[in-house]
Amino acid sequence: MGKNPFSFRRTFSRRRNRKLPAMIMSPETSAIEIVPTPKTDEVAGSSADAVVVASSSKVKKKMGGSRLWMKFDKFGESELFEWDKSSIIKRVGIPARDLRILGPVFSQSSNILARERAMVVNLEFIKAIVTAEEVLLLDPLRQEVLPFVDQLRQQLPHKNQVMNKSELVNDRDNKVHSTESQWERTPEAVEGEQQELPFEFQVLEIALEVVCSFLDSNVAELEKHAYPVLDELARNVSTKNLERVRSLKSNLTRLLARVQKVRDEIEHLLDDNEDMAHLYLTRKLIQYQQSEALLNSAASHSIVPSQHALHRNSSHRSGSIMTSNYWDDDVEDLEMLLEAYFMQLDGTRNKILSVREYIDDTEDYVNIQLDNQRNELIQLQLNLTIASFAIALDTLIAGFFGMNIPCSLYKIDGIFGYVIGGGTAFSFLIFLLILGYARWKKLLGS
Repeated sequence: MGKNPFSFRRTFSRRRNRKLPAMIMSPETSAIEIVPTPKTDEVAGSSADAVVVASSSKVKKKMGGSRLWMKFDKFGESELFEWDKSSIIKRVGIPARDLRILGPVFSQSSNILARERAMVVNLEFIKAIVTAEEVLLLDPLRQEVLPFVDQLRQQLPHKNQVMNKSELVNDRDNKVHSTESQWERTPEAVEGEQQELPFEFQVLEIALEVVCSFLDSNVAELEKHAYPVLDELARNVSTKNLERVRSLKSNLTRLLARVQKVRDEIEHLLDDNEDMAHLYLTRKLIQYQQSEALLNSAASHSIVPSQHALHRNSSHRSGSIMTSNYWDDDVEDLEMLLEAYFMQLDGTRNKILSVREYIDDTEDYVNIQLDNQRNELIQLQLNLTIASFAIALDTLIAGFFGMNIPCSLYKIDGIFGYVIGGGTAFSFLIFLLILGYARWKKLLGS
């Protein structure tokens, strides 16, 4: 009985005092941070390390679908986040298929889609989700996207400097009335005063400006290299020059397709007033806030909560429908904005087409040159054929007299020179006759 009677109690208390590391979930980035606690012995330390390894592997699996986003508000303030698809869908309220449009599969497509609370913009390298109050930009650190980020930081504070940020954050009702009064002014009331575009159109304008400038610079670079290459090909038709022109045509075709995609998307919006009306996110937000205010005021005097909830849901749906119907015909601001960049893209497209026409003209000129050379080769071949025929006749005469056949001409002295001269003269005469016939039939040039 040499054992300590209190040894079992100490062992139980030691096991009870073991603590596993705490796991804290960050709501912004959905990342898990491991916070270890002090260890009492080596056994507790090994178990804590095992939990940390298991938790880190779960973090990597969970964060595998996260992508880098940059958030801009109305005043040009930006923040970087790593969000997954579920976080984006919950924040802006768009279907999951719209995020596939912003993925790498549709990287070369151009789309401007209007949703209930957001606008999905996929123009060349600009992939963003625009709401009435903020813009979420995908992959903002790419080299092509940096000019767009700089333009947002420069232009958004300047365009929204007349608005007071503190009032918009602290007083939501005042925000509704101030924005509502901005949109309800008639054209006569704002005559002589430039009406400020809503936030989503400002972002769309900056995106179109950056994309159009990028495409126009590419076209200018293409023109700079195209004309010298084509002129060199016209002077000297060689394999090297033909390869350079082939590469030029490939670049031109790809650039024309990119310009055409953006142009067709803008043209599609211009042809449909309903699609343009759905892009007015600020107006839909105003209508929604007004309906919410009316429902809240009505709820304070309501007695039956269930009927109030049902009425609230139906009013929200009818309000959104009424908003789209009410603003269907009032798309003048957006139409003017899209028409300006449509004309710019149309001019860029015409530049590409002019380069293509110059390439076609150069190819036609080169083909004419090659046809001319081919005709000269055919004429030379025809001359040589006629000469070969005449020489063959002379050879035939010489072959007759070269045979070992008895003939009285062999006994005449000096007959060799007459026979050779006569045969050669006959062959030359035949050559002239055939050549004259070919020229008479215009088979040979003059």
